[in-house]
Amino acid sequence: MNFPTTFVLAQAAPGAAANGGLSMILMMVVLFGLMYFMMIRPQMKRQKEHRQLMSGLAKGDEVVSNGGIAGRVDDVGDTFITMEIAPNVKIKLQKSAVQQVLPKGTLKSS
Repeated sequence: MNFPTTFVLAQAAPGAAANGGLSMILMMVVLFGLMYFMMIRPQMKRQKEHRQLMSGLAKGDEVVSNGGIAGRVDDVGDTFITMEIAPNVKIKLQKSAVQQVLPKGTLKSS
């Protein structure tokens, strides 16, 4: 199978080497900058917000875990929290498994 693109690329190769070096470097810098502002920077912002959420956990906060379990924080340790999901039913989770802190009184209304 003979693709016409190989023929076109073969013809364009000798003329592109003259000024392609600087424009290629400039294109790479622009693409890296675009990637930084579209992907890397928002991810770093989300990580920072999640670290603040984990450090701000306190007894009595109503939270939702990554698995969708909602409950009230009963005890906060260095890396683990104890969460009460029903009367006298407590589970232990890693702090990093907390996805969201709910407004006070959310669990009573449901």
